[in-house]
Amino acid sequence: MLSSAILLLFLLPCACGENPAIQLILTNKGLQYGKHAGAGWVQDKLGSVTLPDLSGDFSLLIGSVHYTLSGISIEKCDFPEPSVEFFQNSTGLKASLSGLSVALTGEWTSSYGIIHDEGTFSMAVFNVDVLSVVELGRDADGRLSLSSLLCEAHVQDVQIQIRGGASWIIQLIVDHNRGRIRGDIESRICPQMEEAIVELERHLQAVNVSFDVGEALSLDLPLSLPPVVSASALSLGLKGEFYSIKTHKEPPFEAQPFTLPPQPGYMLSVGLSEFTLNSAFYGFFSSGLLQLLVDDGMLAQMFPDLLMNLQVYAREAPMFSLQPDAGKLSVEGTVKAFAIFPNGTQIPVFTLDSESLFSSKMRVADGRVKGSVTMDNLTLSLVASEVGPFSTDSLEKMVRMGVKMVVLPKINQILASGILLPRTKYGQLVNSVLTMEEVSMSEDVILLKTKPTLFELTSGSFLSGIHRLLFRRSAVSNRLTRALAIAVRTKTYF
Repeated sequence: MLSSAILLLFLLPCACGENPAIQLILTNKGLQYGKHAGAGWVQDKLGSVTLPDLSGDFSLLIGSVHYTLSGISIEKCDFPEPSVEFFQNSTGLKASLSGLSVALTGEWTSSYGIIHDEGTFSMAVFNVDVLSVVELGRDADGRLSLSSLLCEAHVQDVQIQIRGGASWIIQLIVDHNRGRIRGDIESRICPQMEEAIVELERHLQAVNVSFDVGEALSLDLPLSLPPVVSASALSLGLKGEFYSIKTHKEPPFEAQPFTLPPQPGYMLSVGLSEFTLNSAFYGFFSSGLLQLLVDDGMLAQMFPDLLMNLQVYAREAPMFSLQPDAGKLSVEGTVKAFAIFPNGTQIPVFTLDSESLFSSKMRVADGRVKGSVTMDNLTLSLVASEVGPFSTDSLEKMVRMGVKMVVLPKINQILASGILLPRTKYGQLVNSVLTMEEVSMSEDVILLKTKPTLFELTSGSFLSGIHRLLFRRSAVSNRLTRALAIAVRTKTYF
């Protein structure tokens, strides 16, 4: 049961000391739902479980009898709802199970010297109590780690009915040693649980913390800080930085600290800062991918007697910021025009700088994140010309019209179809909405505080994967910083 709760945390899969660009908060409400769902799953699977063999020796005055109980299966189980809670003392989870009773059947064999016997048995184990405490941490590579700190188990009583062979003799021996059998079962519970925790730890260590996103970018998602556990929530901070696969250059800006506010009414909150999205733009920029060549066909109306092409590229990495009503994307570009002579020689004609600003809105519908983009402004200014000064008004109008009539409709068609929210074969997001709210943030060492806006995704089911909080640092005269974020919250799982 504790393993199920831990898997719930990580599904939601190291830069030491870095500010996390992605934050996740699992509330007690989410933990309890995961516990309930896990308990139901365990109850359904118990009927098909075959337990490990038990063997040992009974000491008699005339020697010892060796026994083996094999093929043990569960016929009936009274499986009470377990208790799972956040445990601040160890930065982990505490789970307990009280009053578990189970009826088992299987086969027995015994040997006493050259005498061998066999038959079947029925066993009832009454009122099993188990307490386990698991500590959560972060390993050197930024993966979630866990270790068992405490395990206690108690079995109140065991009753065994022997059938077949010389069952009446074996029954006497079993009844005489019933306390020992109870203790043997009791002593095996914690080692089995600890072995399961070690196995889960091995799986966690195999989880990737860096993923290729297409052919151009990779995304680093190690834990930036150790997990933080309070009485009501678990918080995880992830690096959340995109890199160019080609250059792997660090962007000239850093993730800034922010506080994702707790939401007791929700199960899960996941936040993504502007830093994450802007690191993706910088990755594209540093790879040299933010450029294109415009051929002569688009320029024939303005320069009908001259074969030309345009080289368009970003001067700086585009920057994305969130406003209370929409996301804003600013793009600074340069346009270089070249005349093409019959022999293929290209001669520079003029250079233009462009400044453009776009607005985007997002929503969640039909289990998808959907959106739309509009152009707020686009201006062109003449930087250099080999043909003398000229007005850029007509070219600017043509570019605006091209963006509005050709580029944006194609982008909005894609955004209208949406991106499927993360899901697994066990669950998906439902009843999702987008909201805005404010959070507080500390800036630099002087702890100058401002109020960024939190762009928040609220959902009604379990998120198996992570969305992100977006914020970035902008320079103003008093060095205040604005930041915004995206949060994911869930109310129901699976």
